Amino acid sequence: MSNKSNSDHAMFLLVVGLLAWVIPGAGHFLIKERKRAAVIFVTIVGTFLVGLHVGSVAVINSKGAGLWYIAQMMVSPGVAVIANITRQGEYLAYGKCSDIGQIYTSIAGLLNMLCIVSAVYMGHSGRGELIGDEEDDK
Repeated sequence: MSNKSNSDHAMFLLVVGLLAWVIPGAGHFLIKERKRAAVIFVTIVGTFLVGLHVGSVAVINSKGAGLWYIAQMMVSPGVAVIANITRQGEYLAYGKCSDIGQIYTSIAGLLNMLCIVSAVYMGHSGRGELIGDEEDDK
């Protein structure tokens, strides 16, 4: 491979990784793993939304949550928007519901981090667009 194609491949992998972070499943969608992308999107977004429902929007706390917030941020940069909203308002969450909501939203982020790594690895190893075959063609 020439340097040009190496840099193109690296840029492609960067785009796959960033898309997978911005929208869960989008990295897999880009490499033409559409069924897997749909499962990832529904699972991660569903888990995150259940966490918000159980614990309220107050479980997204950029100042007081520490490592929990970092895990939550792995769902999408949109979590920062929610954190900004909760910082400006009077949103409260206490007790077990808050703990469970924080755990669900953080687990959604950690799952998405695994999916980001999976999408980049699959793109690097030649799945999807690099091969030119869609999973439906098999």
